[in-house]
Amino acid sequence: MRYSDAGVDISVADDAKQRIRTAAGRTFRRGVLSAIGGFGALFELDRKRWKDPILVASADGVGTKLKLAFATGVHSTVGADILNHCVNDILTQGAEPLFFLDYLAMGKIDPRVVEQIIEGMSRAAKQAGCSLIGGETAEMPDIYSHGEYDLAGFIVGAVERDQRLEPRLVRPGDALIALPSSGLHTNGYSLARKLVFHTAKLQPDTYVPSIGNKIGAELLKPHRPYWPLLKNVVAKGWLSGMAHITGGGITANLPRVLPRNVRAVIEVGSWPVLPIFKYLAELGKIEPTEMLRTFNLGVGMILVVPSKNIRKVESELHRRREKFYAIGHIETASGAPRVVYSGKLPLS
Repeated sequence: MRYSDAGVDISVADDAKQRIRTAAGRTFRRGVLSAIGGFGALFELDRKRWKDPILVASADGVGTKLKLAFATGVHSTVGADILNHCVNDILTQGAEPLFFLDYLAMGKIDPRVVEQIIEGMSRAAKQAGCSLIGGETAEMPDIYSHGEYDLAGFIVGAVERDQRLEPRLVRPGDALIALPSSGLHTNGYSLARKLVFHTAKLQPDTYVPSIGNKIGAELLKPHRPYWPLLKNVVAKGWLSGMAHITGGGITANLPRVLPRNVRAVIEVGSWPVLPIFKYLAELGKIEPTEMLRTFNLGVGMILVVPSKNIRKVESELHRRREKFYAIGHIETASGAPRVVYSGKLPLS
């Protein structure tokens, strides 16, 4: 017998890896010391640029959004999703992305699917100035169903020690400024898929008038990266904190960047809730509190801004033609809850 008789075709895997080398090579920045294909990837910090750097690392997966990619045959967006999600996570500590590694496991390797995923990932990496320097592509028959795969990512960035964002910097009186998301990003898909494909019994190519898009295309909108937009704001030291609104919504993610002695007061209705969230809320008759702790509701990143820097931050966002919304403030408090909502969430 041969290895291929057990479902693992090394020649196909080699073809897929060559496609990865080509796409990944276009993302290499200064500091990359090794080509794709070694047992380990090498990266050297620029000693002239960095004075006292701290490395910041994160890992994540795309989650059940992958089911949309399987159903539609569109795989490039999830490649961008995983990189952008990781970039945003380390950005909350003020870190610049340096390099990224991916893990892709399939029941049977399809080089065309691999190429789509890596192309989307490499485009996102170039936009973020992040090098795709290695990873693992595994063929695992009997673990994944035909046409399905899993995708995870691992990122390393750096921040100067005296520029690191941490909860102790947040103070009462700081303002909360929200940056819009492009959609669900990479969270809430288990519920969204249940509502759309089981409750409403839609197909991915079904056009939904209330959201102005085919439902599959709407749910596959890529996770936005915020590093290119915010790197100048971070470098200027104008922020005291930043929260990436991922799984758990504002309710779970904003407290992660707050010290013990404060709470966030959020004025719901101060930002536009995207039509897709209103549609999902109506389909499932979901209560506002449940929506707030499940989805991002149109808020992808929250900036915590000292009052003295509000005009500077707003001016920079205006200069970059970025929409933003003043959604609340930080106040002194003790104990739970860490996030308090006022107003009415516009879900209809």
